[in-house]
Amino acid sequence: MIRLISFQFLKTIWTKREHVAKQSCDICQMAFSQKSSLNSHKKTHEEDRQYSCDICQKSFRWKNNLDLHKRIHTREKPFSCDICKKSFAVKGNLKHTGEKPFTCDICLKAFTMKCTLDKHKLIHTGELPFSCIFCQKLFSHKANMERHKMKHTGEYPHFCTFCHKGFGNRSSLKAHTRTHTGEKPFSCDICQKSFSTKDCLKRHKRTHTREQQFSCDICQKTFSTKDCLKRHKRTHTREHLFSCDICQKAFSLKSNLHQHKRIHSGERRFSCSFCQKAFGEKVNLAVHMRTHTGEKPFSCDICHKAFTSKGHLSKHRFIHTGKRPFSCSVCQTTFQQRENLYKHVKRIHKREKLFSCDICQATFSWKCDLNRHAKIHSGERPHT
Repeated sequence: MIRLISFQFLKTIWTKREHVAKQSCDICQMAFSQKSSLNSHKKTHEEDRQYSCDICQKSFRWKNNLDLHKRIHTREKPFSCDICKKSFAVKGNLKHTGEKPFTCDICLKAFTMKCTLDKHKLIHTGELPFSCIFCQKLFSHKANMERHKMKHTGEYPHFCTFCHKGFGNRSSLKAHTRTHTGEKPFSCDICQKSFSTKDCLKRHKRTHTREQQFSCDICQKTFSTKDCLKRHKRTHTREHLFSCDICQKAFSLKSNLHQHKRIHSGERRFSCSFCQKAFGEKVNLAVHMRTHTGEKPFSCDICHKAFTSKGHLSKHRFIHTGKRPFSCSVCQTTFQQRENLYKHVKRIHKREKLFSCDICQATFSWKCDLNRHAKIHSGERPHT
């Protein structure tokens, strides 16, 4: 059964959390509901780390932890699986049974190791025992805090050999490198579509199962990931966290800001192999390529009309629903698509004339009017 996790559900957990007896750190006064979390936190204050890595200077309390850490640098993986031949740096990761004996009693998610379950439970308890020394931002996991600190120090241990971008861990670098190589090792067993990361494949599979775990408590729209729900909520709050340092235009998503900045830089990294047209975004190139190949992978489940992009399919579906969600604030005319509303306001109310005749410079609000006018100069009379 699909489990919908709404904000109301999370609110109930947070409310319960407030009534749990708190235990405070006697050094920094940070409070915790579990003694084990307090003990883990207290270790962050301890300075007894006599074993130091001679490569990156990271220090450890125990020599065996230093030895395990050094394998990150040497890439040593002494433990090999006799079933799939995959190698590991730690013996505890050498498991091939598929068994997940440790289950979260709140969301029923299962894990292979107890330590992974303990880390996962911090999501529900809301405890953030690790604090950034630069900006005091709190984190549930120490590894996440260490990666965050690199934003302040600029010290990234892993760099891309193609574009020299820095990363906090090897797995992020490996996933990034695939954007250059085009490698997509993770394949969907239903439609055979390939992906560069396991997380992308997992999100894609939900389009087949139609699993939507996270629900918006304002409009009840459901989403397959918590991040998608978080981004969606900004459409209700009108929250714009990311601002362009050139023109000050603000965006709710960081990815939209990056796309926008290419308007100023004129950067177009992705070029069509058929017509050499260049694009700022790889996804726009992929959609454009379908105009050459004729591929239309997105099909309407009502009338079976096919489209080159998911966005075009979403717009088309309004025809079947009859919904016209975009309304003009001046005359209350409604539209199925936002861009049609923009055109309406510009041409009817603002009386903008966007189309100009290159022979006599006459201007028109609509392209069809310009086309009709052009026949005056060409002498074309299609209806005689």
